[in-house]
Amino acid sequence: MNTNPVIIEPPGSASASILWLHGLGANGHDFEPIVPALPENLTRHTRFIFPHAPQRPITINGGMVMPGWYDVYGMDLTAQQDAQGIQNSEQILCQYIAQEIESGIDAKRIILAGFSQGGVIALQTGLRYPQTLAGIMALSSYLPLADTVEKENHAANRQTPIFMAHGQFDQVISFRHGERSRTELEKLGYRVEWHSYNMEHNVSPEEIVDISHWLSARLPPDFSK
Repeated sequence: MNTNPVIIEPPGSASASILWLHGLGANGHDFEPIVPALPENLTRHTRFIFPHAPQRPITINGGMVMPGWYDVYGMDLTAQQDAQGIQNSEQILCQYIAQEIESGIDAKRIILAGFSQGGVIALQTGLRYPQTLAGIMALSSYLPLADTVEKENHAANRQTPIFMAHGQFDQVISFRHGERSRTELEKLGYRVEWHSYNMEHNVSPEEIVDISHWLSARLPPDFSK
């Protein structure tokens, strides 16, 4: 596993966890500021974990080394995919999930979330994970290795809610690409809550409101704790 993630503990004991992965070239601090913008009925019992992606050369950026969950070969993100890199990052995320379960968090109280590349790994991991999760959130993202999902997905998460959101003017991961991923998931029977926004490759205040509602519904307070 890589350098220690950014962890934000709740004021009380944690009864839920959100593992939130950043996009290409960013790091675990990228989404740290979003936590204070989320409702207290979520943050007071939820641990937020923001891992750092490994440093790797990125082909589309001239081989420049930067934090990335996998390599990107060209603008057509599905023409040639870094399957090994995607699967390696899936294993990294699985290790973080295992740590949370070991710490006493039920898998059904864990959400996998991510932006851009991070959302790709959240989908890749969540659809295949052998224990039921609370939800999967993919922001400005897409479904990776789509032709393997039907064969590799796990029954434990076939009913797990999925939140997908995308900017209509996204020039990094096109809106059509996000919509196509949503359609592919729905054809496989997944429940996708889809949101689109008048924005580019970023997160908007309106989106944070929708994220807040969805996360709060997935992770209500656990009064047994």
